[in-house]
Amino acid sequence: MKIIARNKKALFDYHIIERFEAGIVLKGSEVVALRAGRANLKDSFVRIIRGELFLLNAHISLLSTTHSFYKHEERGSRKLLMHRKQIDKLLGKVSVEGYTLVALDLYFNAKNKAKLTLALAKGKTLHDKREVLKKKQADLEAKIAMKNYK
Repeated sequence: MKIIARNKKALFDYHIIERFEAGIVLKGSEVVALRAGRANLKDSFVRIIRGELFLLNAHISLLSTTHSFYKHEERGSRKLLMHRKQIDKLLGKVSVEGYTLVALDLYFNAKNKAKLTLALAKGKTLHDKREVLKKKQADLEAKIAMKNYK
């Protein structure tokens, strides 16, 4: 499994409730760009539109070798592939319980298919984010103290 892009900001901004794997519909030039590692999921999110999942605002850069006829939209919407039951389950949780669908990882699996890990998430408050930063800083200081002790 080769990870192409990871959304680190999502892990900081959201409490992850559940993770799902989805296939992604791509054009040829997008696949080539992904193999070159030219993707960014920083501001991306997932929406359910007319019963289908779409990845929105994900950036896949153009390569200089791409022919002008085959160029893709860099921030275009991309359809995600999941089973109908899973999509209905996600739709229920998003609409009723107020969860958000966030893209976490974009990778190629063992069969060289592009996959996206998406998460059912709940937004963190500013207080929660500060707690995470304090805990991270305390762990770092403890690790440094242990290193200096030896």
